[in-house]
Amino acid sequence: MTSEELLADLRALGVRTGDLLMVHASLRRIGLSRAEAGADGAERLHDALEAAVGAEGTLMMVLGSHYEMDWVNKGPLEARAALLAGSAPLAQTTAPAMAEVGWLAETFRRRSGTILSDNPSGRFGARGARAPELMADQPWHDYYGPGSPLEKLVASGGRVLRLGANPDTVTALHYAEYLAELPNKTRTRWDYVIADSGGVPRHVWIDCLDDSRGIADWDGDDYFVDILQAYLALGRHREGQVGKARSELLDAADLVDFGTRWMEANLK
Repeated sequence: MTSEELLADLRALGVRTGDLLMVHASLRRIGLSRAEAGADGAERLHDALEAAVGAEGTLMMVLGSHYEMDWVNKGPLEARAALLAGSAPLAQTTAPAMAEVGWLAETFRRRSGTILSDNPSGRFGARGARAPELMADQPWHDYYGPGSPLEKLVASGGRVLRLGANPDTVTALHYAEYLAELPNKTRTRWDYVIADSGGVPRHVWIDCLDDSRGIADWDGDDYFVDILQAYLALGRHREGQVGKARSELLDAADLVDFGTRWMEANLK
């Protein structure tokens, strides 16, 4: 499977020159896993995506940060400072992407020219014409909310490209969680050790809506899955095949608006 074949599939799906795309993809489902495609499968897809949007376009991915001490964040707040004392600081610019977002995201982070946002929890990467503005000034707290790369994606007419991605993989819906008018949204806190401008380690934390377990109780496993399935049933997206993967192209603003209203109607 060549980059040229993947580019043809992306064009058939509706990807255009100049697009701003947030990408979620499964290399395995596309047929580009290392077992099937060798070591350069991810790079072939990156090449195809960049060719599809061209020099005027922009690609964005959610990365998060792999943090060896992240287990501390499962414990009580009052114990975290002691548990983190003396641990190595998280290297925000060089830390790998968190494992759950996949190898494609990690190769995107490593690719020359990728710009990273400055937040250890809600870290994004972007490449292309609008990358600097998308990654600039991300909030420290509530990093998926107002002022975030997600808000900029929506405001700029961006689209969400899902290439065989799991149904719970729709990061743009985290922005909808901030927009939804609901009482008593569940919040959480993530603690880190980072180095200050002088290289001195310090304990910091981030307050945000709970983007791990959800902002409200829900009887199902993950309400993002229900929202995505309900949205796709409307038929307002483009659908096709990229490589071997069923793929979707969705308008980010329309998806977020639908997700906001769904949460207000279904979450309590």
